[in-house]
Amino acid sequence: MKYTPRNTAAAGRESPRDHTAPRRYVGRAMAGRDAAFYAYGMSATVAPVAEPKRKATYDDVLAAPEHQVAEILDGELFLSPRPAFPHALASGKLLSAIDGAFGRDAGDPTRPGGWWILFEPELHLGSDVVVPDIAGWRRERMPRLPNVPFSELAPDWLCETLSPSTARIDRTRKLAIYAREGVRHVWLLDPLARMLEVLALDHGRWVIAETHAGNDVVRAAPFAAVELELAGLWID
Repeated sequence: MKYTPRNTAAAGRESPRDHTAPRRYVGRAMAGRDAAFYAYGMSATVAPVAEPKRKATYDDVLAAPEHQVAEILDGELFLSPRPAFPHALASGKLLSAIDGAFGRDAGDPTRPGGWWILFEPELHLGSDVVVPDIAGWRRERMPRLPNVPFSELAPDWLCETLSPSTARIDRTRKLAIYAREGVRHVWLLDPLARMLEVLALDHGRWVIAETHAGNDVVRAAPFAAVELELAGLWID
């Protein structure tokens, strides 16, 4: 039986599509926002990827100018100027006080001893290279002071003497590295504000154990066995 399509024009309906005829697709021109969005998307997909930043190596530290302190923090090289006089005085006086009481074998009846105390030691902690102002190791962890230019053993205590050019890095990147490496005690000494913050590591996080200022006489961990007069650290 032959099928004869009905004439549906009178009813306002289209005639059935002839599915056997080849289809033609006619593109619609894009304009306005559609065209702009499409063009943006295409350009974004073919944009070149930026080259990753080169990580600093120890060769960069060795090539740094002698009048600057070179450190590698999270793969980035940082150069810091040599400290100004208030910074140098506070660090030197603190080093003298701590080393005089603790930088010797334990058992001295007049001095606690039991530590190695070093000024500006270079520490290689993982891929990071840091130079704190002062650092100390208990002698039960480091029985002998090795004849090497840097240490890969994290200290038990260290001090960062803050300056306007280094305070942000000392308080952020370097504290994170010290926490990761298990340094138990960090002192932050600010000679301009005349303040000492004593930080203690608690389950991988730093807590402020003590804060001292001005002419306070303090006993601060881990060197609470002796008194420290802060007045002697500041320039009058």
